[in-house]
Amino acid sequence: MADKTKVLIMGAAGRDFHNFNTYFRDNEAYEVVAFTATQIPYINDRKYPAELAGRLYPEGIRIYDESEMPELVKKFAVEQVVFAYSDVPYEYVMHRSALVNALGADFRLLGPDHTMVKSTKPVIAVCAVRTGAGKSQTTRKIQTTLRAAGKKVVSIRHPMPYGDLVAQKCMRFATVEDLAKNNCTIEEMEEYEPHVMAGNVIYSGVDYEAIVREAEKEADIILWDGGNNDFSFYNADLYITVADPHRPGDGLVYYPGEVNIRLADVVVLNKVDSADAAGIQAELEAVRSVNPEARIIMGASPLTVDKPELVQGKRVLVVEDGPTLTHGEMKYGAGTVAARQLGAAEFIDPRPFAVGEITATFEKYPNIGVLLPAMGYSQEQLDDMETTINNSGADVVVIGTPMDLRRIINIKLPAVQVKYDLQEIGSPTLEDILREHKFI
Repeated sequence: MADKTKVLIMGAAGRDFHNFNTYFRDNEAYEVVAFTATQIPYINDRKYPAELAGRLYPEGIRIYDESEMPELVKKFAVEQVVFAYSDVPYEYVMHRSALVNALGADFRLLGPDHTMVKSTKPVIAVCAVRTGAGKSQTTRKIQTTLRAAGKKVVSIRHPMPYGDLVAQKCMRFATVEDLAKNNCTIEEMEEYEPHVMAGNVIYSGVDYEAIVREAEKEADIILWDGGNNDFSFYNADLYITVADPHRPGDGLVYYPGEVNIRLADVVVLNKVDSADAAGIQAELEAVRSVNPEARIIMGASPLTVDKPELVQGKRVLVVEDGPTLTHGEMKYGAGTVAARQLGAAEFIDPRPFAVGEITATFEKYPNIGVLLPAMGYSQEQLDDMETTINNSGADVVVIGTPMDLRRIINIKLPAVQVKYDLQEIGSPTLEDILREHKFI
C-alpha cells in the first residue's frame, strides 16, 4: 500500500462510514488508516469491522477519539483528512482545516456526486438547515399523503449506528418491538418510534447501498429522512429542505445546511406558529439569498399534550430532544412551548439534581439552561436521567421528545407527553408539490 494516498476520516458514526462505503472502500488509490469520532458518546475506541470494510481492509479500521487526530496524522503519515459530520459552524470546520493544513495534510469535503447512491425507485429527500428543524414530521406528512394515494412508501433514516456495526448493517423497523430487538438508543427511538406508531416502515443502518436495495423490494417510493443538517445519501427526484425561523440565518453558516438550501426544490419554512415575525422574515431572506427559485411552503408544528390539565399552574421539569439541545444549540423545544402555552407556573432547573452522565452532559454543553436533554446512548445514561428526573421534585414532567420516555424509564412523577405534526399554512402544500412532480 506504499503508493496509496493515506486518508483519515473525521466523523461521528454516520456520514463518515457512508463516505467510506461509497468512495473509499473498494478504491485502490487510497488507504484509509483511521476514523476519528466526536459529538456522540461511546463511539470511539472500536473498529469499523472487516465484514463491512471490504477486501482491502481484512483487519478492519480503528476508530479513535477526534482529540487524537494530530498524533494520528503524524503516526500514519496521513496525506488527506476527510471531514464527514454535520451541524457545525463554518468557523468550526475551518479551524479543523487550519489544523490539518498546519500538519501538512490536505483537508477534504466529499460532495454529492461521489457519495449519493442511485435508487431504482423514485426518491424524495427531506433534509434541513439545522438539527431539530422538523424533518421527521415533514417526512411523516409526506408518507401519509402518499399512502392515502395508494403508494407503497418506505422511509430510510440517516445513520445512527452506535452499537454492533455488523448487526446494524441493515435494519428494518415496522413495530415498537423492532426497536427493542435492535437495542435502539433514545436518539434512535426518537426517530423511529413516531414512524412505526403511524404505521410506517423505516430502514436505517450502516451500508446505505444495501439498505436501499432492500427498501426497493417493498416500496414504490423511497423517502429519505435526513439527520442533523446533512445532505442526502441518495440522488433525489424531489429535494425538500426544512428551514427554522427560530434560528434565522443558521443555514448559511452551519455546515452543510447551505448545501441543502442550494439543492432544494422546495423549502418548508417550519414553526411559523411559534416564531416571531422578524425571525420568519430573516429566515425567508436567507433562503432566498442563495436559492431564489425554490418553492416555499409555510409550515406550523401544532402541539398536542395527552393530559394538558396537569400542567397549568404547576412546577414542571421539561425534557427535550437531546441532539436538538446539545449540538443543535436550541434553547427550547416542543416541551417548553407546550408548557408555556398551558400555563406552567415554574420551570425547574434540573442541574442541581443531575447525577453522573447527565452532570457530564451539562458540563460539556453549559448553555442548555433550565431544560433536561434526553440522553440515552447507554444504560448508564438512562439510569442517570431517570434518577435526575425523579430527584427534581417536579409537580409534572413534560416530555418533549418524539418518543415516550415512560416506556423505557421509570418516571415516578406525574408526566405528560407532547406530540407535534406538520400543518401547512396556505399554498402550496406538500400534496400540491407531490402532484406537480407526478408522485401522486
